[in-house]
Amino acid sequence: MRLSSIIMSVAILLAACSGQTAQKEESIKKDEPVAEEKKPDLVEQEDVQSPETNVEEEKGEEPIDEVAAPEYKMNAVFALEPIKDANPKVVLLTIDDAPDKYALEMAKTLNELQAPAIFFVNGHFINSPEKEAILKEIYNLGFEIGNHTFSHANLTSLSPEEQKEEILSVNDKVEEITGERPKFFRAPFGANTDVSKQIAAEEKMLVMNWTYGYDWEKDYMSQDAIADIMVNTELLVNGANLLMHDREWTNAGLEQIVNGLRDKGYETLDPKLIETPQ
Repeated sequence: MRLSSIIMSVAILLAACSGQTAQKEESIKKDEPVAEEKKPDLVEQEDVQSPETNVEEEKGEEPIDEVAAPEYKMNAVFALEPIKDANPKVVLLTIDDAPDKYALEMAKTLNELQAPAIFFVNGHFINSPEKEAILKEIYNLGFEIGNHTFSHANLTSLSPEEQKEEILSVNDKVEEITGERPKFFRAPFGANTDVSKQIAAEEKMLVMNWTYGYDWEKDYMSQDAIADIMVNTELLVNGANLLMHDREWTNAGLEQIVNGLRDKGYETLDPKLIETPQ
């Protein structure tokens, strides 16, 4: 009797355990589907971006350089007028016959004064590695390089083919040295022709003469004389297009000229703000 009671108790206990196990397994099947083994590195992949992703995001955050919209246009007498509400009291500084002897020194003076300008070059002055380096330095200082023909010949005396060579050879050479073709063209003596105007249009250059200039006249071939007339001439008006040359006396008086113009309230116009053919 005692033995049978023990056997019965064991059987009941086994049955109970078996039922609990089955119930637990059934519960798991119904409510707790078995998941795949956890992979810790998946969490890390979600939170940590790859180097390539970071590079792309950094690239996307870099500012995009935008070309400034033109603020001035040239009128029929080669002066500069505001397109909208830009400051009308400006003057444009231009230096012809560069780089002869003083162009680089003039560029450095203007750079120190933070006075923009156009340097109109003659091709026959870019005739050596040294002169090419000077032109590149002027360009690297931030100045516009204009086309003043190869030999400074009067275009009205040349054939169409000769005019084309005079102009395009300079554009090609300037582009070779600086990486940029000129945007401005000034004919020697202001003597434009139908041919030169057509070539300038095809090359997207603005044909530009001047408002006044004096440094080729004998009376103004000294530092003080040229500085005085450039600032105090009655021809000084809003938007005036000032013609100067690569000359010893103009180089010497250049700082006086810029400061004198500013004392009169004139701003030196950045050529990059001038509308050019597109």
